Amino acid sequence: MVTTSEKNKLLSDLMSLALQGNQIAYAEFLKEITFLLRSNLKKKIASADVEDVLQEILISIHKARHTYDGKRDILPWIMAIARFRITDYLRKYYSQMRHKTSDISDLEYDLSDVTEGNSANELLDDLFIDVETKHQKILTMLHVEGYTAKEVGAKINMSESAVKVAAHRAIKKIRNKFLK
Repeated sequence: MVTTSEKNKLLSDLMSLALQGNQIAYAEFLKEITFLLRSNLKKKIASADVEDVLQEILISIHKARHTYDGKRDILPWIMAIARFRITDYLRKYYSQMRHKTSDISDLEYDLSDVTEGNSANELLDDLFIDVETKHQKILTMLHVEGYTAKEVGAKINMSESAVKVAAHRAIKKIRNKFLK
């Protein structure tokens, strides 16, 4: 078993040789850190995206290789670059997830097949369990009665953005019931 200090020494030596123009040492350096980074990434991000994030990290290391100071340990330098790339990935991932919403009417339609014989009102009542009354009213006005967020806001004395936030939170709460 290789210790961290031995691994650090090996990687530092390979990087020093690579910075002097040794392409074989650079290829070996990349091979060594790829294994190290991949195992670290598998613990932190979705498995489908591991290879993409790994490539981003390797590109960043390649671009920043001239900044490596051979007097310091290389593993913290590598992991700092990796941490920035992982943070970028997670920021993008959660930003995309936040903007993915489903229309409550889609949920109602999907559930009508499963619960044959129930009326639309019964389906909505089941969906609205644990949803605040104000949020129920907002969702009903938006998705059943067809009002815009601006119109709903005017009717219940809320800003348009507050209506959208409330609707999003209520839909998220409803969606979470089905993901459990």
